[in-house]
Amino acid sequence: MHTTPQSGFSHTAFESFLRACDEPAWLLDTRRQAWQQFQDLAWPTRNNEEWQRTDIRSFNLDRFALGVDHPLELEHPQGLLSAGVELGGQVIAANGRVIASSLDKRWADCGVLFGSLAEGVHQADERLRPYLTCPLVSPRYDRFSALRAACWTSGQVLHVPRGVAVSQPLHILSVLGDGATDISHALVVLEEGAEATLLCETDGLHESDAGLHCGALDIILRPGAHLRVVNLQNWGHGTWHFAHHKAVVEQDAVLQWTVAAMGSRLAKVNQHVELTGAGASSQVNGVMFTGGKQHIAYHTQQHHAALQCRSDFLYKAALQDKSRTVWRGMIKVDPVAQRSDGYQRNDNLLLSSQVRADSIPGLEIEADNVRCTHGSTSGRVDEELIFYARCRGFTRQEAIRAIVSGFFQQIFDRITIESVRDALALAIGRRVRDYA
Repeated sequence: MHTTPQSGFSHTAFESFLRACDEPAWLLDTRRQAWQQFQDLAWPTRNNEEWQRTDIRSFNLDRFALGVDHPLELEHPQGLLSAGVELGGQVIAANGRVIASSLDKRWADCGVLFGSLAEGVHQADERLRPYLTCPLVSPRYDRFSALRAACWTSGQVLHVPRGVAVSQPLHILSVLGDGATDISHALVVLEEGAEATLLCETDGLHESDAGLHCGALDIILRPGAHLRVVNLQNWGHGTWHFAHHKAVVEQDAVLQWTVAAMGSRLAKVNQHVELTGAGASSQVNGVMFTGGKQHIAYHTQQHHAALQCRSDFLYKAALQDKSRTVWRGMIKVDPVAQRSDGYQRNDNLLLSSQVRADSIPGLEIEADNVRCTHGSTSGRVDEELIFYARCRGFTRQEAIRAIVSGFFQQIFDRITIESVRDALALAIGRRVRDYA
């Protein structure tokens, strides 16, 4: 996809963007429909229940640009998650465009499609068309979803054919420089009985970089498929981050999804797992570590829409400085979803007296034969633990770092790739500061 510089997100800029796109007519029509929805919708306000605790009045879309091609030279791009991992393939995006992709020949020979979504549309038009014309998150959901559907330039696709087990992890890395825009759409489809591991991470070129990311991740697991996903969000601390993540898990399919959120100025993410087939199972793990004046909000839903489904949800947040987290979770059980087993928990570790953690767990149960539980805790660092650690020769900061590591250990233990587990623990440990 070639893009042409235009300022702002005006209708003129959008039409210029479309003229520069080398895409089939059906995709251009899909973009135009989404753009009209973007025009018709208003920005969410705090009058909207979902946005009551997340204030975006200082966000100005006109500070960014649509379709601007800002080349970003990456000499040796390597993410935290991929270090020491023997990858089966990798896709690298910089400033909103895919700049490199690779896939091991043995997986390509098995029919696996992994790379740029724009190129995938040309290679497998009919295979991908249904997922792009009817995305899991409708453009009508809110103005951010409409913007993404109309204007995505950075996109990745993973399609694993029936019965293929990709034994090597696949890696997606997106890098964003200061002032740049990344509007992305990642599509993951595992056909019946397929298996894969996907490592997705985002990074700012520099920690202080300010940009805009608006994205979506669609995951479709056909019957008996098994997917492990690790998401690391590590944008620069001036970046606005808005995303919709949704997974549909069909009969007897298994999803293990781990999220680590450490970057951005403000992040608002919707994460929705829909269990649509009998015996479907999901495990969702989340780590949030915030500092400065960061604001990170996650709205999650575990939707049981079939018999005997299981969902296991655990989010943990550690907050320092004047940062804030918001977690709003829901277990929804449809009338047909008898014998559902749903678990939901959020724990917060407060490292400063000036932080704030809002936790709102919820249950919406319309079946009478279920087991669903939820809970939330928030607390300060135990000074007694710090005292005992210092008696054994640790500095105060080392003691706090050990306590934070122990707090997250339950989630780290759920990650099956040791090097990925260690990389996340190290990244968090480096950010821990000393507090009196």
